[in-house]
Order: sequence, then structure tokens, then C-alpha cells
Amino acid sequence: MKNLNDNNTLTIVIVLYKEPFELIYKTLNLIKDFKIIIIDNDNNNELKNKILNQFKIFKYILNIKNNGFSAGYNQGIRESSSLFTLVLAPDCLITNKDIYILTQKLSLYKTSIIVTPTSYNDKNELSYSGGPLPENGQKDKILNLEGDTCIESALGACMLFRTEDFKKNGLLFDENFFLYFSDDDLCRTVKSLSKSIIQIKDSICIHQHGNIKVKNKYLKIYIREYNFTHDMLYYFYKKKN
Repeated sequence: MKNLNDNNTLTIVIVLYKEPFELIYKTLNLIKDFKIIIIDNDNNNELKNKILNQFKIFKYILNIKNNGFSAGYNQGIRESSSLFTLVLAPDCLITNKDIYILTQKLSLYKTSIIVTPTSYNDKNELSYSGGPLPENGQKDKILNLEGDTCIESALGACMLFRTEDFKKNGLLFDENFFLYFSDDDLCRTVKSLSKSIIQIKDSICIHQHGNIKVKNKYLKIYIREYNFTHDMLYYFYKKKN
């Protein structure tokens, strides 16, 4: 396995929208030795300057318009030319060791396209990382793994894949999804190719699930309720058609 700190081996893509510097600092401080691409959908130049003052970022893109997390992830993936790409939520903490385990496992499992770590919350309690597609079950059962396990769908908060696999198979996120269900849709496409998505037991991340970092409570409700409903309807419409 190559040195992951080599720019040609791994790129980490993070999409931001109104997250506080303190939260992002914790995430970046664990992965500061890697090649990082940041897409900021809030066009926050002040935040950019704070981050660049503390960390070496390979590419930092400010978007004037917020086209959603799916579009942001795609923007970063297109900029990645490394062997592996890791898409990572700004509130998801993962260490060098756990990233290395993911790359090892992806190389080991020849039919896999995506690997994801096992998630814990900030109280060190096992939390949801992956499970069935929405049409096959609810996301309310946390898998207590005995080993690496094939799953139908993985959360987009932390996914590792070979960059070439994504690009040659057209496996970008569907940008019609603004915030929700794009990870499910992507995983459904992977399954249609008869490829695997695997949750790795011994690779761990800490994730604050679903905490929208918008201070205005009415805007927060709008973002959550409107976009969740829209994205859910589009997901099942797309499945039917």
C-alpha cells in the first residue's frame, strides 16, 4: 500500500454549509496530513481565511450559489485525481489509522466499490452507519457487526472509493437530491452493477448525525422538512421509473 500522505494516493472531499470553525477544526486537525478539497456552499470567505490560516488545503472552492450537498460532493470528486477519494461530512471525525484500514479493505474486497467505517456518536455509543435501502426497510436498526458486512446503503458522511471506479461507471451523486437520499440513490446504482458496499468493523468514525448547523430555527425547519420531503419523493419516483 502506498503512503496515504502522497497526493496521488488519497484526496478527502468536504462540503461545508454554515458550520462553525470550531467544529470544522476538530475534523481537519485529524486529517491535516492528507490532500483536502473543501467546497463551501455558503461562500464564506471569512471562514476560508480562518481555515487556511491553520491548515494546508489543496483546493478551497467558494460557491456563490448553494446547489446542495450532492452537487458539492460531485464538484470535489471531479477535482480529485488520487487513487482513492474519501467524502467526509464536516462533523465526522476519523483518524489516519481508520482511513488506512478503509483503503486496505477496499483493496482486499475486489467486488466492492464503496467502503464505510462503523460510526459512533460523541458519547461513544454505536450509531447508524448503513443498512437497507429505503424501499427495503427503515434506518432505525444499528448494525452491531461481528465482522466486515455487506450493506445495501451507506451514509454519505464517510465513504471511501477508488476515484477511477466512480468516474468510469458514472457514479457521481444525483444533483437533483439537495440534501437527503443521494447516498441511498448512489448505493442503489452500485448494487445495480452487482458490486458491493461494505461496512468495515475495525474502522471507526465519530459522527454527529443530522445536526443542521443553521442558527435560524425557521430556516433549519425549512431545510429539513422541505428538502427531506422533496428528496424522498424524488427517490421513490426515480425508483419507479
